[in-house]
Amino acid sequence: MAKHSRLEVLTAMKRTGLVPVFYNSDFETAKNIVAACADGGAECVEFTNRGDRAVNIFTRLAEYRDAQRPDIILGIGSVCDAPTAAMYISAGTDFVVGPMLDEETAKLCNSRKIPYSPGCGTVTEIQKAHTFGVEIVKIFPADTIGGPAFVKAVKGPCPWTEIMPTGGVSPTKENLKEWFDAGIVCAGMGSKLITKELVAAKDWAGITKKVKETIQLIKQIRGGK
Repeated sequence: MAKHSRLEVLTAMKRTGLVPVFYNSDFETAKNIVAACADGGAECVEFTNRGDRAVNIFTRLAEYRDAQRPDIILGIGSVCDAPTAAMYISAGTDFVVGPMLDEETAKLCNSRKIPYSPGCGTVTEIQKAHTFGVEIVKIFPADTIGGPAFVKAVKGPCPWTEIMPTGGVSPTKENLKEWFDAGIVCAGMGSKLITKELVAAKDWAGITKKVKETIQLIKQIRGGK
């Protein structure tokens, strides 16, 4: 089962402002990436369901979290249906993320008190997600459905909406400022943060440094020091 409660997960997402997103078919590599992200200050890390038997890798990551890194909030991404969500909930996921809004997945996660962030691309989808108990809505693909301007437009009539863009978010001050100024609560970030070059070089310290720098940028943009 999940290691962290729904409220703990949602609070951590908002507090940190960043959710690193990745997939790797090798367990040792995946474990090192998760640890590197956490060491850089990322409280929540999303492993995506993008390869054959990805659930086997995720199960081992959850076991690693439980035994050695209980500080890590470990989630699963790229979940498209309820049976897949159920499999990962049984494996111990702390949160579920999907590329689209799926009603049955939303109901399942809500009944198990697992945070669900479905990918939405319209105000109607966002509102429907709210009615299914979604707290933080993912917009995806964020850069092609309107970018920060879309977030700002949604927040106008619906200021209660809490948004996490994924797809097209970069770890630069200029890009992050655009998104956070528009009103997002956190950002999902994949290959621009956990680059293939860093992974290929097994530069775990490099990933930690990149994550730490990105979180510090977010803090500065939000008005922290």
